[in-house]
Formats: sequence, C-alpha cells, structure tokens
Amino acid sequence: MDSHEVISKAVEQTSFKEVAAQMGVSLSLAYKWSQPDEQQGSGTSNPLDRVRQLYEITKDPQLIQWLCHKANGVFVQNPTTGGPRGMELMPATQEIVQQFADLLTAISKAASDNRINKDEADHIRGVWDELKRFTEGFVRLCEKGDFAHLADEIKTHQGHK
Repeated sequence: MDSHEVISKAVEQTSFKEVAAQMGVSLSLAYKWSQPDEQQGSGTSNPLDRVRQLYEITKDPQLIQWLCHKANGVFVQNPTTGGPRGMELMPATQEIVQQFADLLTAISKAASDNRINKDEADHIRGVWDELKRFTEGFVRLCEKGDFAHLADEIKTHQGHK
C-alpha cells in the first residue's frame, strides 16, 4: 500500500477537517496527502513520505523505533540477506538463549537494590528490543528454511554489543 493510501484509510476513522485542524495545516493540504505525490498525481509529499525520506537519508532505525514506541509498539527489523553461508541452526538458537540470559542479567542487576532507575530501565528496554529483533529475524529465516543467513544475523548482533 502506498503512503497516500495509508493516510486515506487512517483518516476514515476521523475526517480530513479534524486532521487539518489538529495538525494546524490547511484542509486542502490534508486532502493532498491522500493523493499520489506531485510526480505521479495532484498530491504533495505527505508526512509518511517525509519520515521515510528522513530514514533513508540517515539510515537510523531509532527514527522508526521512536514512532513505533509512540504507537505503543516496537520496531522489529527484518533480517538481512546475503553474505557468508554455512551457519548451523544450533549456534543461532544458542545466541537466542544467550540474549535471553543477557536480559535476565540486566533485570537482576537493575533490581538488586529493589528499584530500577530510568537509565536501568532504558538499558533493559534496549536488551529486550534487541532480543525481539534477533528472534523475529530467526523465526523469519526459519519460516523460509534459510538457515545459511543466520550467520549474518549473529554477526550483526554481536557487532552491536
């Protein structure tokens, strides 16, 4: 689905008039966001396209992660493909177990004084998000039967530690 179609569908829950008023833009601009962009139609670059463009320029997944957190969710990046072959299934499963152990360690260390401060909570969140990201990639590769690319995922994770 294109971004203008996503916006059109989302606005069905309210109205363009309400969106324009709350966002402080003209009604015509809000309507244009629901049309193909200027190169393809009569619309204009919409907020979703702008966020996508910002991500493409910076390559920083924190932009998407922030948006997902604001929607009470989490961004789980799809696994990469290509690269070295030959990783067996067992090392990948061991990596998941290790990441889970890292999560438990982070929780135990933070809770050792019977309270968890913001920095500790942020650290726990980071470890938890990485576990979810890696495990989702693992599951997707399993669904495809693509165990060869697990080596890339393990190297990517270990590079973030």
